[in-house]
Amino acid sequence: MCPPKFFEVTYAINPWMDPSKPVDVDLAMAQWQDLRDTYLRLGHTVEEIEPQLGLPDMVFAANSGTVIGGRALGAKFRAPERQAEAELYRRWFVENGFADVVMPSEINEGEGDLTWTGDVLLAGTGFRTAQEAHAEAQEVLGVPVVSLRLVDPRYYHLDTAVLVLTPARDGEPAEVVYYPEAFTEGSQQVLRRMFPDAIVAGPDDAAVLGLNGVSDGRNVVLPAQATKLAEQVSDRGYEPVAVDMTELRKAGGGPKCCTLELR
Repeated sequence: MCPPKFFEVTYAINPWMDPSKPVDVDLAMAQWQDLRDTYLRLGHTVEEIEPQLGLPDMVFAANSGTVIGGRALGAKFRAPERQAEAELYRRWFVENGFADVVMPSEINEGEGDLTWTGDVLLAGTGFRTAQEAHAEAQEVLGVPVVSLRLVDPRYYHLDTAVLVLTPARDGEPAEVVYYPEAFTEGSQQVLRRMFPDAIVAGPDDAAVLGLNGVSDGRNVVLPAQATKLAEQVSDRGYEPVAVDMTELRKAGGGPKCCTLELR
């Protein structure tokens, strides 16, 4: 995770961002700290990277890479405003014991568009990560990749439209949540085929970035406004944990955007 010490919205690279609307840095920091403290309370370890002035979106650590089995595939950002983040995160990986770090040659925005289900890597494209990056991720990480195309600019990263609740293990398939309208019809068919028992989220929860959550297989950390989704995951036996991310949402982020999972 990366503290939002220098958080601001001075440019617009997604529909959530409006530079004409003020942001409250102290509130953004308080919401981020509550998310971090929630992970600690749930028994997880949180590693932090030092934020840098002039990189307000560095708080969205999920976009900085994808880590599976200790191998790290770094990021290559599409927007010029974020490109300097990639090298800072690469250095963090190297300095923190990740000996196998590969930087992509194709546009690749990390876990923003690469979602590990435990046996397959779901890979989003359409707005940020290039289609060619999917094949590169398969070669670097050595896992099978399934491509999905996003069509709604509000859901510009895959992690705004798909949430893995429990990864696949011991022959049991992954349990996921997804929002169908974020995808092309063909990609919706793929999701239905792969996850016939998935939770299908509604537009109200998607519109508060409700699917941008983090699950440890029991606790599901969700934006507080995603009330229907919280009910749905509770009905499946999970424990929803609400956090308020409204200030960071002004830049298009939620709990998952702020969280890179180090597998």
